[in-house]
Amino acid sequence: MEEEEPDCRPPTPKWSLASLSEFLAWCDMSKLKGESKVHAKNLRAWLRQREEEMAGLLAELVAIPTENPPGKNYRACADLLENRLKLAGLECERLEVSGTKDGTGEVPVCLVAEYGRGERVLYFHGHYDVVPAQSPEQFQPVLKEHFLFGRGSCDMKGGIVAMFYAILALKECGAELDGKIALMLVPDEETGGERGSTWLAAQGRLGRGAIGMLLAEPTSGVVWNANRGAISLRIRVLGKSAHVGLQHQGENAFERMHEVVRRLQELKQEVEQRATAFNIGADQARQSILMLGGQSGGGTNFNVVPEECWFTVDRRINPEENLAEEKGRLIEVLESCKREGIPLAWEILQEGQSSACGEGERLGVALARSVRAVTGDPPRFEMCPGLLEIRFYAIQGVPAYAYGPGLLSVAHGPNEYIDVRKIIDCSAIYALTAIDLLQS
Repeated sequence: MEEEEPDCRPPTPKWSLASLSEFLAWCDMSKLKGESKVHAKNLRAWLRQREEEMAGLLAELVAIPTENPPGKNYRACADLLENRLKLAGLECERLEVSGTKDGTGEVPVCLVAEYGRGERVLYFHGHYDVVPAQSPEQFQPVLKEHFLFGRGSCDMKGGIVAMFYAILALKECGAELDGKIALMLVPDEETGGERGSTWLAAQGRLGRGAIGMLLAEPTSGVVWNANRGAISLRIRVLGKSAHVGLQHQGENAFERMHEVVRRLQELKQEVEQRATAFNIGADQARQSILMLGGQSGGGTNFNVVPEECWFTVDRRINPEENLAEEKGRLIEVLESCKREGIPLAWEILQEGQSSACGEGERLGVALARSVRAVTGDPPRFEMCPGLLEIRFYAIQGVPAYAYGPGLLSVAHGPNEYIDVRKIIDCSAIYALTAIDLLQS
């Protein structure tokens, strides 16, 4: 995907003090200390005065290379976040996954910080792992005017900063909430969440008392209220090695792999006829997805019959499809190849459910109202083209949406960046949404 260059021109002001004040009045806002109303002016001013602080915290986070895979430096990042949360006066619980992450010696750490009191909980959710960098320099954050460059700035350490400062703003303004905000920070999202959200869900620690969840992924200004599911595999096809001059004594794994791929292409042609009814981005496709060969390899030399060849399959499933059924169809193709004498094996790299949430849920309405109050424009609701951790909440019947600072088009790229002013905007949006949903 082509990357977008940051626009360094001064932004057209979109914050309207009148619209924010009207929004807060409409919500019949909670009271400040001293029995006065929470004013939009206070919230706006408090956040804007802390742009340098926000950029500084984000730079510290970006400088910790929490690359996943393999999943390293988790403890260092969790320590930094935990210290900042506690310094801000927030209750913070540290949950360490039993056992280390394979090949790293790292013990994955989840953090849960809370603000407010009561049984009802609005979850702010974020992940602190990042995809591998294209160069070590990406972990040397650079601030140019309002733009911070570095791996993870957009996906999604910038979103974590936005959520943290939303809570700090509410705390500073003394907003009284009928319920609480839980900031859930997890690792391992980039590889399916096995030692992050998946582990928390298995422990019964994800979504306790939830009335809603917001996820700070880089959504490019839209709200993601649905996501595709995923099943990804690595398939190994076996043969027998021999010198090229004696190839008749060998068994060519590459040629066998070609037949397996041909069978999967037949399935690909069928499934990619299906289309989702959810809103999608202008540059996205409605069709279901089966991608072959994202990674592949095999053989030892050009003059040796390959003993093993391998390739990956990435199946992305629309919300209207059933993950178990689609997984079964993939496996059946592989099993049929085995029955016909092709020796092969496979491993599942990741597996995750699709999910969807209606726009009319109370949280969806509150989020849309807050976005409009801050940006001046109502947001569009769309399906995310990939996997999202809203699925862990949606499966429990909890309304869950993704909305965050940053552009999807630069996430994971060599020049990843974020506009710190967008972090400020999102902080305000999260705070206003929390007030709307958790009014006294």
